[in-house]
Amino acid sequence: MGTLSARTPLLNRHRERAELDGLLGDVRAGRGRALVLRGEAGVGKSALLRHTVGQASDMQVVRTAGTESEMELAFAGLHLLLTPLLDRIEKLPVPQRDALAVAFGLREGDAPDRFMIGLAVLTLLAEAAEERALLCVVDDAQWLDQSSAQVLAFVARRLLAEPVGLIFAAREPGRQFHGLVDLEVRGLARKDAQALLRSVVRFPLDERIRDRILAETNGNPLALMELPRGLSPAQLAGGFGLVEARAVPARVEEGFRRRLAALPAETRSFVLVAAAEPTGDPVLIRRAAGHLGLAGSAVEPAESDGLLEIGAWVRFRHPLVRSAVYSAASPAERRAAHGALAEATDPASDPERRAWHRAYAALESDESVAGELERLAGRAQVRGGIAAAAAFLRRAAELTPDPAARGARALAAAQAAFDAGAPDMALELLVSAELGPLTELQSGRVAWLRAQIILARKRGGDALEPLLEAAGRLARVDAARAREAFLDALGSAVFAGRLGRPGLLRTVAEAARTAPAGPLPARPADALLDGLAARFTEGFGEGAPRLRPVLEAFRREARRSPDDNMRWLWLTYLVAADMWDDRTLHELAESAVQAAREVGALHFLPQALTYRAAVHVYAGQFDAAATLVEESDAILKVTGNSYFGFAVNLLRAWRGGAEAPAQLEAAAEAAGAWGEGRAISLCLYMNALVHNAYGRYQDALDYAERACGHDDLGVTGFALIELVEAAAYGKETEAAAAALRRLEDRTAAGGTDWALGVLARSKALLADGEAADSLYREAIERLQRSRVAVYLARTHLVYGEWLRRQNRRLDAREQLRTAYDMLDNFGAAAFAQRAQRELRATGETVRKRTAGAPGGGLTAQEGQIARLAREGLSNPEIGARLFLSPRTVEYHLSKVFTKLAITSRQQLAEALPDAAHDRA
Repeated sequence: MGTLSARTPLLNRHRERAELDGLLGDVRAGRGRALVLRGEAGVGKSALLRHTVGQASDMQVVRTAGTESEMELAFAGLHLLLTPLLDRIEKLPVPQRDALAVAFGLREGDAPDRFMIGLAVLTLLAEAAEERALLCVVDDAQWLDQSSAQVLAFVARRLLAEPVGLIFAAREPGRQFHGLVDLEVRGLARKDAQALLRSVVRFPLDERIRDRILAETNGNPLALMELPRGLSPAQLAGGFGLVEARAVPARVEEGFRRRLAALPAETRSFVLVAAAEPTGDPVLIRRAAGHLGLAGSAVEPAESDGLLEIGAWVRFRHPLVRSAVYSAASPAERRAAHGALAEATDPASDPERRAWHRAYAALESDESVAGELERLAGRAQVRGGIAAAAAFLRRAAELTPDPAARGARALAAAQAAFDAGAPDMALELLVSAELGPLTELQSGRVAWLRAQIILARKRGGDALEPLLEAAGRLARVDAARAREAFLDALGSAVFAGRLGRPGLLRTVAEAARTAPAGPLPARPADALLDGLAARFTEGFGEGAPRLRPVLEAFRREARRSPDDNMRWLWLTYLVAADMWDDRTLHELAESAVQAAREVGALHFLPQALTYRAAVHVYAGQFDAAATLVEESDAILKVTGNSYFGFAVNLLRAWRGGAEAPAQLEAAAEAAGAWGEGRAISLCLYMNALVHNAYGRYQDALDYAERACGHDDLGVTGFALIELVEAAAYGKETEAAAAALRRLEDRTAAGGTDWALGVLARSKALLADGEAADSLYREAIERLQRSRVAVYLARTHLVYGEWLRRQNRRLDAREQLRTAYDMLDNFGAAAFAQRAQRELRATGETVRKRTAGAPGGGLTAQEGQIARLAREGLSNPEIGARLFLSPRTVEYHLSKVFTKLAITSRQQLAEALPDAAHDRA
């Protein structure tokens, strides 16, 4: 448990105490706050926590501490933190209550949504804080299990209008806590360090020895207190007993070992049992000690020496005491301690911890222990702890006597580790799996998983050859998996794009055509494989008709089979964009977000949010898109998964800020480093869009031609639109005509109103007289029936520009005014400025919108909450959708009402700026 010992002094620390006292003041005022204290072991973080708890006597306080040996037990730290509050669990909404109860093993159920667990914890804390302000203290956060760390970091980012404070102390905070407000705790100032050293060493020290101790400990309070212990005055005074310069924690731990060595053998055994059982349950620890024949009084010398204290919990003086105790024991002594703890642990109430102790008590291979670990791995995974499942399976494999069974368990452990976001562990386990005899199917699965790990790390072509090799192996034994591996390989070649060798996509597509026939009934993924293989071997015109029914199948099955939609969205979205299928883009992205939220697919949700945000951009709902981008980024900070930059770059391009070209250049450079040629093409196309917005047509033409230099799925068609416009306005008629011919082939195959609308628009740019006028009107009519409002607005713009050049000023004003109003409302600043310039050229004065105009000044999150409130959702329903507490939703809505100058939800329909365009 925790390390809040009253023995560690708190000297000075004015800066740190002021920050912590400020946090308490905010919490008392009803404002939630989170803070991370970081610093090396012994520097005084625990003393600062103790000070803060002492200052919070008017608050409720709950505490926990991470423990190194608990890091693989899902939700262990979170459970200990919330134990004092669990009498309120029945007050939670049913989905939240059930998710938390399953996560803590209080009831059986399906795997809980990780976000639902986070929301349940937030709601539970807010509920408790309604009675009295609440302070949550987490020491040694670097040793929290991954599940607890993710949930607590998630909650910390959502504290706003709840009187809840959350303080973490960590040597080096994990990636989950990056981005939270942190405070570095440094060593004591020299004057305070000298005072502390004098309180420990009560005889004169040689000045040089004193200075050396002060320098080497660097003001670390625990080091100053512990380093002199066990050394005689003569050794200290002369400096002969001082160790050579090493890291402070290691020297401090060595000091604890010296103190342990002086204790009776039965005391060391008792303390070892306490060190091996991180829950700190004194009843359990005494019961286990009894199994070793140790009397309860055996611990008293360690208590007298201040190494630990026993009250409601067993608390070590410092984590390094626990570490010193455990590392100083022999392997046989550790096994005996774990064995006693296994005997003392109730198999009904805590089977996972009992199995874990049994595993570390085993001297050699033991099938009964391995089998128990394997069975409980499933329970751990159902509770949401995939990392715990991987750890259980890994230890099960180590203890498995039969080589074949050991390989199978190592493969299962590798898959769990990969799913848990631990690719290095997964690769290590795959090596272990290959040491045993594997069936041909298992060998193929090993190869496929290794290739998938490469693909997850770099979505470019590095995974291509391993994926093709795995697909070839699987083709002989498992047709369904083989076809999925070929589809992964095609996806890898798609993302490699221009950075792949010439003809790469065609080569891979031809290989994919050798895949065995799929299972019956046919899956949408099988049709996707066949359609993409045709697309890249026979060309767009021949392959596109085969992809149209594939999109219909995925759209039809999206609600009924969300797993398939989530698994293949990274490809189906690109195909739908290539086919100008705005309906499928909308429905697949919307269904994927909903499914990911419902099943808790935390690793996938950021991708789904990214694609849904892009759909919002096309619909002209830039604020809604920005909200989803922010949500995606927040999740990625919690999970540490790869960044998805597509939507944020698309939003930058359409908004058209002055910094956009440089940002897109930087993104293209990063994509090149990652080996993603397709992403380079995306950035080139988006830069062409930006330069067209500013009227820099030669630059736009250059970017667009480079973007079209490689046929990229879901990119080239968009780039051709920009190429035609840039070439037409730049008087490059041959380039414009060539681009138009390519665009016509693609849009004809797509056949949607979006496709035919942008085709008519592009033809109009190169036409004259009645033909141009008719084409512009056709484009507007078709695009009005689509969900792509941004292209509709741009069509009004180019039509108005053409009308002005024809001296039809009144007609031009009508089109340009529509374009300006739409683009300005979207937030497409550069295009709106272009429309404004054209309007002025017609002689019309354009009034600037005031800051207080309807909808002005809403943040992305305020806009999303306002839209959901407009749809009729209650505060708790909005909170559940956005993983916020109802109180925070209420706080945001009050700001929305103020900014919109309204007083009720009923007025939101008229006040929100995107009410007229919210068709996506």
